[in-house]
Amino acid sequence: MAIDFTGRAALRLVPSTAEEACPSQWFCGHCGAPPPNNETPAPPARVCGECGLGLLLEARGDVAPKPEDPFLIVDGSLHVCAMSASSESLLAVAETDVINRPVTELLTPADAEASGPESLAGAIMHAAGGEDEVRRLMVRPANVFGVRMPLRVGACGPPRAALIVLED
Repeated sequence: MAIDFTGRAALRLVPSTAEEACPSQWFCGHCGAPPPNNETPAPPARVCGECGLGLLLEARGDVAPKPEDPFLIVDGSLHVCAMSASSESLLAVAETDVINRPVTELLTPADAEASGPESLAGAIMHAAGGEDEVRRLMVRPANVFGVRMPLRVGACGPPRAALIVLED
């Protein structure tokens, strides 16, 4: 607020500091493929037409995986709901063996002292709770030392969950 020459407070317009909203993108929860023509799927037609195995989910375009990206879908209770085929080979596990298992059986924070929103659990909880911010952090496969992998965590759904995309 500024004071004008009469001593009264004057309001002035300030530029917006908020980021432009990132457009959302649909993808398959198993293979990562987008729906045909990137169209919003009708509710009864949410099964992927590419692989026939996953549900189509929506996420911000800057967090949504490409078909070749390894990714996991994790719910608010930190349990794995879905896993891409490339994640299966990267983490050397079968999707059927990890569904409804805690994500910490697959990934752990690379920084043992990480806590709060910077932690893996914190990032998942924020995303699964509906927070729109994309978080980036380092993890390692559980029970493997000396390997660090960057990832990004963002919200996806429906139903609301966290999308974890392992990056190169």
